[in-house]
Amino acid sequence: MIKQNSNLRIIPLGGCEEVGKNMTVYEYGNDIVILDMGLMFPEEDMPGIDYVIPNIEYLRGKEKNIRAVVFSHGHLDHIGAAAILLNKLGNPQIIGRPLTLEMVKHRVEDLHRGSSKKLKTLYVQDINQKIKLGAFTLGFFQVDHTIMDAVGVILQTPSATVIHPGDWTIEKDPIGRKTLDYTHLSKLPRPTVLMLEALGSTNSKEPVTEQEMLDNLYMLIGRAPGRTIIATFSSQIERIKQILEFSARTNRKVALDGFSMKLNVELATKLGYIKIPKGVIITTDKAHTFPDNKVVIVCTGAQGEEMAALSRIVAGNHKHIKIKKEDTVIFSSSTIPGNERTVQRLKDNLYRQSDNVYHSDIIDVHMSGHGNIAGIKQMITEIRPNYFMPVYGNHYMLKEAAKISYEMGFRKDQVLVPDNGSIIRFSNQSAEILKEKVPSNYVFVDGLGVGDVGEIVLRDRQMLAEDGMFVIVAIIDRKTGRVKGSPDIISRGFVYLRESKDLLSQTRRKVIEIVDKSAGHGGPVNWTYVKDEIRNKVGDFLATKTSRRPMILPVVIEV
Repeated sequence: MIKQNSNLRIIPLGGCEEVGKNMTVYEYGNDIVILDMGLMFPEEDMPGIDYVIPNIEYLRGKEKNIRAVVFSHGHLDHIGAAAILLNKLGNPQIIGRPLTLEMVKHRVEDLHRGSSKKLKTLYVQDINQKIKLGAFTLGFFQVDHTIMDAVGVILQTPSATVIHPGDWTIEKDPIGRKTLDYTHLSKLPRPTVLMLEALGSTNSKEPVTEQEMLDNLYMLIGRAPGRTIIATFSSQIERIKQILEFSARTNRKVALDGFSMKLNVELATKLGYIKIPKGVIITTDKAHTFPDNKVVIVCTGAQGEEMAALSRIVAGNHKHIKIKKEDTVIFSSSTIPGNERTVQRLKDNLYRQSDNVYHSDIIDVHMSGHGNIAGIKQMITEIRPNYFMPVYGNHYMLKEAAKISYEMGFRKDQVLVPDNGSIIRFSNQSAEILKEKVPSNYVFVDGLGVGDVGEIVLRDRQMLAEDGMFVIVAIIDRKTGRVKGSPDIISRGFVYLRESKDLLSQTRRKVIEIVDKSAGHGGPVNWTYVKDEIRNKVGDFLATKTSRRPMILPVVIEV
């Protein structure tokens, strides 16, 4: 049991061993503040899983201590699990900027109609706002990221002040706003702890400026011989706004395609964040009524998501859009780690269908929302924290960010590299990662099931995917304990029955032999033992014959 005391404890429940699933618990005495509730998309060894969410076992029984859940911005790796987890925690107060909270509310509403009305929301209208949450004083600061309303978070406690930029980048020469400076954060009450996203800790490339990216995008749209299809993230509202404005200036029409993209643009318009030029937006079914080189389609699916707009267009399943050779297709996005193969397949299929495909490997048509090595150094230099804690990334990314801080003069005892479930305790004098950990294993969401697919079910799915299954149905005479007739065999994903007659006849003989030995003595029969014998011995037999071991399901029917 973890002792309660009046030190600050920081407990990452996700985001410190993977990219995504970001969620951090801050605890001081009986007060708890949570930052973000993100999801992670499934990896290739998670067949059938829709997404993965953080484990909140540690918070069970502490629901009344939760003063608020703060959301840094509206990307799914930060808000995607909110609809499930807020409900499980008794709907604590949620705090965030207007667009972020509206996106959270829509996710909650999508899962349970009418449930967003139960949410206790506090909209942060002013970046300088201070909010008292028990022992915590919550503040905010501006960050650059690829979604509107992204903010960094300050959590002040009697033991330490936490500075967490969330997801961030440092934009050189941003359009229409000042370059951000973080030196004001160095004046916060000490000791200060900088929790910094480490995704860019191995990236030494010079970042693309917003103007360079836009110039390239506008140039490609301007000289496109046919339609322009731009695939980007649905949350890139600023990018969509810029494309709409350019299209209005050059007498083009824009069709938005993708449910999440349309929804986000609608929310941003309602909040007054973007103003859509009159007459520029059309529906995809009207695109064919305009000259091709005057049509821009902005759609979701740059990550190769199966049901997203671009994937349906490429597969020929879209109602209104079919790719033509003269179309210009632009990937205005980066590849999320783990999606590389899916995106590569999508690109290959696009290159077959269009002569004009562009992406960041050949021209700068996207600006990353994540910092690089120089950015990490700049953040540390300007904020001058007492402690440095790299977060949000795979373990190697966190370790590489730690190396950067050592090169800048940080001592080992000032740098804390956490795992998911680590408990990092801060007092005024010291900081340490405790030996105890809280549960942080993956919670899988599959359809409406949350957590009902565990490691064993997943292992079964992997086994079925690798070697298939083999069902043996044996009808057994109750009096004699012998097999009647010939056992039926059903094979799925193991061998094609019509082409494996010899193997099947050998398997049938093997089943009869096993049943005769284990049940054919005429006395009472332990049918569980008989099934286990069939499962094990037929498994061994098939392994010797094929070097494959399918899942074997014996069905024994007494007559």
